[in-house]
Amino acid sequence: MNTPTTQDKFFPVCGKEEGQLDLFDTDFYRDMPGTFPFMEKQGENVPLGNLEQSHEIDDMDILDHIGKVIDISKEKDIDECLVEGKVHIEHIAGKLDISPVQAVLFSHFMNNFTDSCIGVGDIAHALKCNTLGVLRYIKDCEVLESKKLIRCRRNDHDAISYHVPFNVVESLRERGEFRGENRENLTIEEFFVVLERIFYERENDLLPHNAMENELLDLVGDNMHLTFCKKVMSYKLHNEDFMLLLCFCHLCGNNNDDNIGGHDIKFLYDASTAFKRERKSLGDGSHVLVRNGFIECNNSDGFVNPESWRLSSRAKNELLSELNVVSCGNNRNIIPHGGIKPKVMFYNPGKEEEIRKLAALLQEENFRRVQERLEGKGMRKGFACLFSGGPGTGKTETAYQIARETGRDIMMVDISETKSMWFGESEKRIKEIFDDYRAVVDGCEIAPILLFNEADAVIGKRKEASEGSRSIDQTENTIQNIILQEMENLSGILIATTNMAQNMDNAFERRFLYKIVFDKPGADGRKGIWKTMLPDLPDTDAAELSRRFELSGGQIENIARKAEVDDILGGGGLSMDALARYCRDELQSDISTAKRIGFSGDR
Repeated sequence: MNTPTTQDKFFPVCGKEEGQLDLFDTDFYRDMPGTFPFMEKQGENVPLGNLEQSHEIDDMDILDHIGKVIDISKEKDIDECLVEGKVHIEHIAGKLDISPVQAVLFSHFMNNFTDSCIGVGDIAHALKCNTLGVLRYIKDCEVLESKKLIRCRRNDHDAISYHVPFNVVESLRERGEFRGENRENLTIEEFFVVLERIFYERENDLLPHNAMENELLDLVGDNMHLTFCKKVMSYKLHNEDFMLLLCFCHLCGNNNDDNIGGHDIKFLYDASTAFKRERKSLGDGSHVLVRNGFIECNNSDGFVNPESWRLSSRAKNELLSELNVVSCGNNRNIIPHGGIKPKVMFYNPGKEEEIRKLAALLQEENFRRVQERLEGKGMRKGFACLFSGGPGTGKTETAYQIARETGRDIMMVDISETKSMWFGESEKRIKEIFDDYRAVVDGCEIAPILLFNEADAVIGKRKEASEGSRSIDQTENTIQNIILQEMENLSGILIATTNMAQNMDNAFERRFLYKIVFDKPGADGRKGIWKTMLPDLPDTDAAELSRRFELSGGQIENIARKAEVDDILGGGGLSMDALARYCRDELQSDISTAKRIGFSGDR
């Protein structure tokens, strides 16, 4: 007796003899193009009586199949559902490359896609089992999580919950499948968008620590065409340090954050002890990222803040150049040329020609031509200029006006911020200033002006180390050596202003190609300044004040400001007596200041 086939159960073979055509041989029909196409889709041995059901299934999308599984699950447990809903489950499993059991689980997760916190109790209820029974399916949930079909959230008490990411829901609705987000061969902008998303999910407890670690490693590994990824991998960091560096890059690159505290990075760590250990090592400088110069502490008024960190200039320039993020120190030290107000300047005979010549050189077209010729002849192509003279003679303002006329921003160096009580910190900051400037020059079409205002403290005569001040003297001499070396290698424009050129170290003398001395203006210059500052002042009064009082432009500006205040408060207009009194006060102040060591320079 022949064993009945699946066909025999539905359609008994009617008196077929050897060699006779079997009307129910599906292989025969499959070889005939266009005949019963449903058989090709559903496989062999499809009962002809199920034609209508087969067409209905063909018209269903993945969401319809998920809906059918949910309907069946209302009355059946998971084992019964696997049998009765086989056709739907196999469709879901095939589309998502998961097992039948995982397809059932995912269907229940999808049925609750609006819930951001699907707990173990919810899963137990859907599967018609107790919470202990859910343990059988934890591995399957982990597979769904690895395929990014669901996300697992673990709170501070290790309670587990799940949710379906929005992009999964949208992908299934629009395309009927989900193959995961493409994270290979990204642009640098796309890379940082994905990086931000990973850290967002981790910070909101949507991504376990080990999953974050794997995603970051995969993201970098899949995009080794990017300079960022090549550099990060070349550092050969341990995974924890690797993730911390990426986090700092994200905060700086995506958020422009240079003031990073413990609260910004705490989410990276599972255990509070691990976070405390990392925070302490960042603060005391023992962390590998600090020791290798990738991360540094912020400082304020010369004091290091061990609880506030930033990505170092080196790290920005090496890692974030593709994002056009180059270190330029603190943004407040960049003065855009467009924000500089025009100002009429008055110079003594001969000085105006020197300044005009320098301004012409710094016009971009001329500057490029000169640099190309100098470089072609093996000469240094950078330009260092020294503006010296008494306070208020127009040194700083001239630098501002040259920057405005030539379309160059100013990178202002605050000398006081380079001083630190910590050994080695001052030298590091001076070096960073030039590293920052070099990076800005490389990243800009028009090189900005590096302005060392009131540079007396760093270009004065070098000191002999003496007992009691040896470390201080050594630090200042080291700073000068750094500046001298950087001036040799300068490829841009440096302008230094000083009140005391006579105290300048000889080594700096030859580094400054242009040296312009600013004197107090003569009578004609003073008259022009008076008329510019106080347009309503009669010519005769302006001439008299210019003749009687030998003031600098800065002093005349101070007097003009006082006169404006008097006019606003008293409404009496300009008074020659008041102006003369203010002039005498300025001269007296000038005498008193000269008796002290140094000057308080103004613009």
